[in-house]
Amino acid sequence: MQVIVAESAGFCFGVERAVKMVYEAADSRKDGVYTFGPIIHNEEVVGDLEARGVKVIHTEEELASLTLGCVVIRSHGVSPKIYDLIEQNHLELVDATCPFVKKIHRIVREKSDEGYEIVIIGNPSHPEVEGIRGWGREGHVFVISDKEAIENLPQGEDRKYFLVSQTTFQLKKFEDLVDVFKEKEYNYDVVNTICNATAVRQEEAYKIASSVDAMIVIGGRNSSNTQKLYDICKGECNNTYYIQTLQDFDFPKDNDFGTVGITAGASTPKKIIKEVQDYVRTKL
Repeated sequence: MQVIVAESAGFCFGVERAVKMVYEAADSRKDGVYTFGPIIHNEEVVGDLEARGVKVIHTEEELASLTLGCVVIRSHGVSPKIYDLIEQNHLELVDATCPFVKKIHRIVREKSDEGYEIVIIGNPSHPEVEGIRGWGREGHVFVISDKEAIENLPQGEDRKYFLVSQTTFQLKKFEDLVDVFKEKEYNYDVVNTICNATAVRQEEAYKIASSVDAMIVIGGRNSSNTQKLYDICKGECNNTYYIQTLQDFDFPKDNDFGTVGITAGASTPKKIIKEVQDYVRTKL
């Protein structure tokens, strides 16, 4: 059986940087280290950090109750009010926000101040998108993930939209939604803020999945970018499997697959990818 592993599989720059920063904080701090939300969407990494004393807080109320310690902002980023809470409580800040997400925050704040209605193309419930929303004027930031949502945007000749994207959004879908704004002749400007690493990962997944008998996508169940990889691969290869670790691998041993492709989301450690790769090569 031939196994093809995507070169782009595994930690992206922003995730690797964030994980390194929280491990360094865990090793150097003795008065409590907290991450605002799981540092990445990977249970293995989060569990290891918890074993080292790093605690996850999920709400503003939990953050407001802290009076001592260090708070790590994960790579997804947060809204300005989270920074304000950390400062008000005199907590130490370790800002592991991905620089590409930081760029979106700056764009949204600048364009919002210029009077634009901000449109974020992405998943409304994703923490990155929730964070981006906070950098625009309240009531003037909208999130869309499909064509139908565009119809619900406020209309008016004096309205001008500025479009940005969640960094891990699917490029083709982003371009399709921008085309709708063009077709409707809306007054808009747009900047493609999809991370280049995401675009490369998705394109590589598409190419591999379209040329193999089976495809394995590795990543956390709550990982948005992994879910998009799975959707892309499933569209090209019917025998596509979504797993988190080797433990939940349910690959048919009586298969007749000649070639198997493997890719992984941005929050998947290389160790897990290698375990799956070795298993497929030696056991199937």
